[in-house]
Amino acid sequence: MLHSLPKEDNYLQKGLRKQLVQGLREKGIKDERVLAAIEAIPRHFFLDPAFERQAYEDRAFPITAGQTISQPYTVAYQTELLELKKFDRVLEIGTGSAYQACVLAEMGISLFTIERQKELYDHAGKFILLKKYPGIKRFFGDGFEGLPSYAPFDKILVTCGAPFIPPKLLAQLKPGGIMVVPVGEGGSQKMLRITKDKESNVREEEMGDFKFVPMLQGKNQ
Repeated sequence: MLHSLPKEDNYLQKGLRKQLVQGLREKGIKDERVLAAIEAIPRHFFLDPAFERQAYEDRAFPITAGQTISQPYTVAYQTELLELKKFDRVLEIGTGSAYQACVLAEMGISLFTIERQKELYDHAGKFILLKKYPGIKRFFGDGFEGLPSYAPFDKILVTCGAPFIPPKLLAQLKPGGIMVVPVGEGGSQKMLRITKDKESNVREEEMGDFKFVPMLQGKNQ
């Protein structure tokens, strides 16, 4: 990831994004606001030049620190499940490449995002595109802990495979809020949408099988 280097976003790349968005629509993504956000964001900016030609294929790619940038369908699907409203306060666990963060910010929300890998956290600090989104607040920390001093949040998104539903994150979810988290150990996870009602009762929905890198505790310097 060469985030500090300026890149071009030309007609070819914009055309490839349109094709990607049409493919996501055909795969079942219905929220046009999510699709518009994905079309607006140059995904090739997030990838090493070696992968630039493949940036608009619907698949994951490796990034720094043994992590991945999620495939666009996964990004779109998780975002759609959140049912975002403008000005929502959203907590993201796992900044990673910051692609998902930019998709969320493009939708007009206030984003608090945590990354445990210092290398990735530092990379994002040099990323030119993030200057377009002053509503993104980045933190280096343990995702299992969340951000209690900034809670509660309207929505919480976990972008890595959690071994269980993190109780501290659930506690930081506002009544009436939604948390989307892939849960499971091993090769795949169940995507869960967790809804907390006004009385703080919790409802879980299983939304399909996905594969994510594992969510780990602590910080990695």
